Amino acid sequence: MTKKHTIEVQNITVAVTSHHNEDYICLTDMLKAKDGDFFISDWLRNRNTIEFLGIWEEMYNPHFNYGEFAIIKSQVGLNSYKLSVKEWSEKTNAIGLISKAGRYGGTYAHRDIAFEFGTWISPIFKLYLIKEYQRLKEIETNQYNLEWNVKRILSKANYKFHTDAVKDYVIPVSKRPNFEYAEEADLINIALFGCTAQEWRDANPERHKKGENLRDMASINELAVLSNLETHNAEWTKQGHRKEERLDLMQKMAEHQLKVLNGQDFMKAIKKTSKNVYLEPKQKGELS
Repeated sequence: MTKKHTIEVQNITVAVTSHHNEDYICLTDMLKAKDGDFFISDWLRNRNTIEFLGIWEEMYNPHFNYGEFAIIKSQVGLNSYKLSVKEWSEKTNAIGLISKAGRYGGTYAHRDIAFEFGTWISPIFKLYLIKEYQRLKEIETNQYNLEWNVKRILSKANYKFHTDAVKDYVIPVSKRPNFEYAEEADLINIALFGCTAQEWRDANPERHKKGENLRDMASINELAVLSNLETHNAEWTKQGHRKEERLDLMQKMAEHQLKVLNGQDFMKAIKKTSKNVYLEPKQKGELS
């Protein structure tokens, strides 16, 4: 792992490094934005955190140790139980979190996990982190004329987390799973877009025929908020909030966060150097 870039998130410098051709973001840097004393070990003591990490590892790590994961999951949340990143990685063969010593030392997390960690710093910090990371990828991909789609990255892990919450906490035995999943997804659609997926399809038949859907049409700001809503809806579902309550909470959250994001120009620091290449002006002492 070598240091590749830094991004500025609400005046906090956060390192982004490459590991096995994937981007990892420094959680240690992110902690500087947290008010009060808060440590990564505190985050790891939360049961929701361990469930999220376990789901992520299940999706991307064929060597994940489920036996050790089950032991950790049974103990997490107890007042006497403590877990470090090193212990988590060594016991479960996890690849999503990495502790690194040396010049650029600290705890790094795969971007999916770092975005989730951002929620624990603050929801607004998470959205700024996603936007700055997106800006970094725009710069990189324009330099090499590559294609990069942030939309799938924003929602793929959170969607799995969300559907697991629906499966475990919403569906009665007599209900069809597909029906409940669609209903929960549409709850988020209504909160963010003001309509259900079916209503969008009815209003856009030609786009629907092309295989497009409501979320494909969303802006990058809307997708950032969508990711956040999925995480919070999963937590509120587990806490037993009724659908009406969750819809009200999500509508208020979506309105506020979209107002913040839509008022920002995150690409203003990018300088166009040719027809197809965009570069961020270098700062003094910045690595190339």
